[in-house]
Amino acid sequence: MLKKSMQRDEILSYLKSVNTHPTAETIYMEVKKAIPDISLATVYRNLKLLSENGEILELTYGSSSSRFDGNTSPHYHFVCEKCKNVYDIMMDLTDELHSMVTREGYLPYGHRLEFFGVCKDCCQKLKA
Repeated sequence: MLKKSMQRDEILSYLKSVNTHPTAETIYMEVKKAIPDISLATVYRNLKLLSENGEILELTYGSSSSRFDGNTSPHYHFVCEKCKNVYDIMMDLTDELHSMVTREGYLPYGHRLEFFGVCKDCCQKLKA
């Protein structure tokens, strides 16, 4: 259990209030509105603690900045290659996928599934 922290509480509150999967820099800019003297290093440190504690998800994509998700319930993500937004995909495949992996002799504790392509909004722009 993490010791209570005003900065961490504000970061977590912000992440729980959005579904945009922001970067640490975006979180910093938003939290700075409520806590003007917060540093980017403090945001990074608290994001790491929250992620390690299972209170948020860190989504890493190679060389680009990590994204953070306040929704820790089982769900998947769609990453748009055009606008770079990350969207929640709510499909209940967890039990089915875990059963398939278990049949192969493994014991899964969790998984992460992501789709990559072009989002609905960008598809509409391409048609216009």
